[in-house]
Formats: sequence, structure tokens, C-alpha cells
Amino acid sequence: MDLKKYHQLLEESFSGFSNSLPENPSGLYEPIRYTLSIGGKRMRPLLTLIGAGLFSEDVTCALNAAKGIELFHNFTLLHDDIMDNAPLRRGKQSVFTKWNSNIAILSGDAMHTEAVRQLAMSPKEILPEVLDIFTKTALQVCEGQQLDMDFEKLSTVSIDDYLNMIELKTSVLLAASLEIGAICAGADKVEAKKLYEFGKHVGLAFQLQDDILDVFGDANKFGKKVGGDIVANKKTYLLLKAFELANQNQKDELQHLSLFSEEDASKKIEAVKNIYDQLGVKKFAEDEMHKQYQTGISALESVQVDSTKKSILKNFTDELMVREN
Repeated sequence: MDLKKYHQLLEESFSGFSNSLPENPSGLYEPIRYTLSIGGKRMRPLLTLIGAGLFSEDVTCALNAAKGIELFHNFTLLHDDIMDNAPLRRGKQSVFTKWNSNIAILSGDAMHTEAVRQLAMSPKEILPEVLDIFTKTALQVCEGQQLDMDFEKLSTVSIDDYLNMIELKTSVLLAASLEIGAICAGADKVEAKKLYEFGKHVGLAFQLQDDILDVFGDANKFGKKVGGDIVANKKTYLLLKAFELANQNQKDELQHLSLFSEEDASKKIEAVKNIYDQLGVKKFAEDEMHKQYQTGISALESVQVDSTKKSILKNFTDELMVREN
């Protein structure tokens, strides 16, 4: 199968799943249908099917797991939007703004329950392993979210702390998606773990790229408002590297700029970018991004399957890395 067929298989599966949900209580199930209808890249379930496709021609063995992983991911977004007070998700109203916070919490809980149910439909001979990987990963995602919130209150965060946080919050679910797909298709544990390492490091590269594009990207091509992390005082790789390299005057200026209100957002963004340019932090972030990506590629190259099969995965992630500056 190719990516187009994986996409088609997933969309048909999610359509069938949405149609199978009960009509009542509508306040519980309609937000789930709504969330699934606004889509997204479906990156995680695609990775699950690609992981399976490396070891089996029939990827339907991993379809329930793929659905479960996507449901879990969307559950986290419903709750994250409440915590971040984010009015939009994928350009549409987030669930808590379209309905309310209580509905978003409960519908998210239902999605989490359904995620586990879907994963529990995996072949019985590998079910304990699949559930072990999933539950460990789900807990790590929660740890990452808590660390992210903790960092907002801390005056000092190291770059290693930051990389650990984004690994937990973002990368481990991408990694587990690949590993679970491979396990469902009968892969050896050692080979499946190599895929996990690939997903982990590529996930770190994706997040570092987001950090860079948030400051230096073209808003029309990036798809997000540029400078949002600066306005929100997010402790990104760029900001942490700036504090690491800055002289005392530059550190004082960054501290002063952090107190600017949203009304002064454009001035704040311009001033912080100016300090970033003085310190050359973009190059440091790009170097770290490329290092993480190449570490991932090395793990993929070591997987003992036909290189033409691995090229589907490499091409997919290569395309994701090519986002406009």
C-alpha cells in the first residue's frame, strides 16, 4: 500500500466509527464527531499503518490500534485547549468554546475510554505488549504536559530540561505509533524499538522546527500567526539558548520584554527577534533540529527490512520537515 491508500483506509474507518456512535446523550457524542470531522494531518495513525506496512502487506492488523492512538491524541487536545484557554483548534472553534468546559472534559474522557477499547481489539497474542506501550506513553504525555505548565512558573529552565519536556509531550506518541504498528504486524521487538527511536528523534526535530518557524516563518505559509511563542513568553529552545548566550544587558532586556502586554505584541516580537539575530540562536536551533533528525534517520536505516518499504516512511517525514520559512 501507499500513503494515499493508508489515508483512504483511515478516513473510511473514522467515518464508520463516527457513524457508529450513539445519538444520545448528544452532549457527549456530538463533540467527538465534531472533533474527528475537523481532521488534522492524521500523522499518528498514519505512522501506525506505515509501521505495520514495513513488516506486513496487510496493515488492517494495526487499524484498530491506529484509531485508538488518534482518539487518544484528540482526547489530549480537548483537555489541552481548556488548560491553554485556546479558542481555536485547526482553524475551528475548540470544543470548550463551541460547547463548554464540562462537556469538553467529559467528551475527552469518553474519547480516552474508546481509545483504550480500540487498542484492546489488537491481536490477542500481542495485546499485553500493545497496551503496555500505550499506557506507558499516555502517562509520559501527561508528564510532558505537566512539565510544560511547570516551566511557565520557573525563572530558569535548561535546554536539556526543555528537550526532555518536548520528548514526553510530543515525541513519545509519534514513536509509540510506529512501534505499535510494527508490533501488530509481527515485527521483532528489537526492530520495533528501532522504529520507536526513529519516531522519538524525528518528533524532537518537528518540535524544534515549530519553535523556529514560530519566530522566523512566513505566516501565510506556516499556517500560524508568527511570534505567538514570544508574546506568550513560551520557554522555547530559541529563548533558552538566547539566555544561555546573552550578556547581562541582553538578559535584562529579555526580562524587560517579558513584561510587555499583548497590546505591545508587535514591538515585543521585533525586539526579541533582534536579540535572537544578535546571538545567532536560529542557527543553534537549526543545528539541533538537523542533529535530531539525522539520529532518527540512522535508527531507521538500521531496521532490517527492504529499503523500498523504508523509503515510504522516510519520504513521509522528509515532506513534513519541508515547511516554509
